[in-house]
Amino acid sequence: MTTLAETIDHELRSWPGVIAAPHPYDGIEYHVDNHEIGHLHGGQLADLPFPKRIRDELVETGRAEPHRLLPRTGWVSYRITDEADTPGAVALFRLNYERIVAIGRSGRAEQLPIPSLPEE
Repeated sequence: MTTLAETIDHELRSWPGVIAAPHPYDGIEYHVDNHEIGHLHGGQLADLPFPKRIRDELVETGRAEPHRLLPRTGWVSYRITDEADTPGAVALFRLNYERIVAIGRSGRAEQLPIPSLPEE
């Protein structure tokens, strides 16, 4: 039987350029183009760094919570309680992945629009 963390991990590692590494505070973190797209703490919690304006939109629309330890930053937390939560976690990782890959292509983060959020 595959765990929730294994399901998410398998998906993230299938994306071009994604590298997984141990997270210093337990768990596993994912990088693309030398930037962290987020990390998992087991199968219960995902933490992801976004620009504050995207973080505000994610929190406002209920797609994520402010980071439990860094609530005033761009970091968000996403709780994973059962299988139904895995698509939402993957969607957040994908949003950040696409944003970072686009920055790498353009070299100009300040001109990138906020990516549209996938529908749940």
